[in-house]
Amino acid sequence: MTTVTRAPEAPSAWRRWRTARPFWGGLLVTLSGAEILLAVKAPLPVVLHVGMQGLAGYLVPILLLICGLLLLFSPAQRVFYSTIAALCALASWLTSNLGGFVLGMVLGLLGAALAFAWTADRKPRRRAGHRRHASTEPTEPDRLGELDGSGEPATAPGEHEHEPATGADRRNGHPEGP
Repeated sequence: MTTVTRAPEAPSAWRRWRTARPFWGGLLVTLSGAEILLAVKAPLPVVLHVGMQGLAGYLVPILLLICGLLLLFSPAQRVFYSTIAALCALASWLTSNLGGFVLGMVLGLLGAALAFAWTADRKPRRRAGHRRHASTEPTEPDRLGELDGSGEPATAPGEHEHEPATGADRRNGHPEGP
């Protein structure tokens, strides 16, 4: 029986796109805006009409939707968009049926926090079986810590060795030999 070993596959275009932006934060903020907007538009007799039901009741979830989409498609401005999304999620408590029955507000705050904390320059994690071992050789030797051929520490350029005033050997503190 033969075993076929495959080479590691390159990341797909979807994975590259998803990891190059605050995907989960943007998705949660977008879902938050949609949920709050549906809660405002819900024809339920249970719907609470707390706060301003005019323009602000529709403006806040629409701004959340826009911020979520902008987080997905324009990640360079993620700090600004996530801050606006967090403020809109908090404002939805007053304007949009207690923040879309609390669920929309929590989704918005969580998504805004994820987007705010996201960084683009993070290296991908390696699997446990594919760890690179650090080499034992230092990449740039420390010139002051190296030993010269006689076993004495090397001196830095321009530094002169001076004998101790007592004449004792620097290595072990005993007087020099015969």
